[in-house]
Amino acid sequence: MGTIRERLEQLEAANLSKYATKSYETKGRKRPVEECTIRTNFQRDRDRIIHSKSFRRLKHKTQVFLAPFDDHFRTRLTHTLEVSQIARTISRALALNEDLTEAISLGHDLGHTPFGHCGEGVLNQLVKGGFRHNEQSVRVVEVIEDLNLCQETIDGIYTHSWGLEPTTCEAQVVQFADKIAYINHDIDDSVRAGIIAEEDLPSECKEYFTSDKNKRLSKMINDIITNSVDSPKISMSSECWHYTTLLREWMFKNVYVDSPAKLEEKKTARIVCELYKYYTEFLENQVDKENIERIVIDYISGMTDQYAIEKFKELFIPNPIQALNKDDAIFRLIKRYN
Repeated sequence: MGTIRERLEQLEAANLSKYATKSYETKGRKRPVEECTIRTNFQRDRDRIIHSKSFRRLKHKTQVFLAPFDDHFRTRLTHTLEVSQIARTISRALALNEDLTEAISLGHDLGHTPFGHCGEGVLNQLVKGGFRHNEQSVRVVEVIEDLNLCQETIDGIYTHSWGLEPTTCEAQVVQFADKIAYINHDIDDSVRAGIIAEEDLPSECKEYFTSDKNKRLSKMINDIITNSVDSPKISMSSECWHYTTLLREWMFKNVYVDSPAKLEEKKTARIVCELYKYYTEFLENQVDKENIERIVIDYISGMTDQYAIEKFKELFIPNPIQALNKDDAIFRLIKRYN
């Protein structure tokens, strides 16, 4: 009969596309581990990511809107889950390895900074050689949390950023899913915030996708599936790509740059900048000079929005002196009667 894992591997061999990445053909991990009797290699990667501290902290990291009062705005965690859902749908339709796709999706933003791309931009200016969240995500899984993932999962996490070349079809799917997810959910959040209205979107995009957000999302996903069947390259049709790019560019002009959604970014930029300067000076006489920047980057990029704000308050905002024991009055009474 074999183990459950072996039966799952047999199903992969029988049912997945010839372009799919088979879990039993993985290039392996840095440190060999004993095979699980139940889960495939990529299923284990997914589980390790979900159980990591970095994954849990994504729930308190900004997607676009900083510290929203409304619980329905996306955070970095809900963005990650939407990317995973879209990517899995595409992979399943194309008979690719859904488990690898899910692992890459769930891990792709683990290295993202507090305050979203604003925080990333500040660190990119401060750090020698720049800062990129995809590289930090790889550092999180390889060094900080030491998850010992398969090479294919790490490659997909690193190459999820547009312009890089993934080595698997599953990682190509995540590249598209990431873009599709943020374009559509950022429109949804911007409408909720009153920054834009559906009717404000470019008329040619509305004509091509319709004004219905669900139909727009479905059209992008279906287009990728239609254009990628039995192909080693995941792609959109030139027409759909044109209107998707047009929509993205419109969002940059109307939401991502100089919109009410960005009014607080100068404040958050200052928080990241001041924390970076403080911890760099703080570590000067405590660790070797060549390690200071790396430690500070790892610490700050791992912070949630709230933690970064609280550390800033703690370090730079004066607090009133507090009595060590608020019951000191009763001790004075005791002293009087002794």
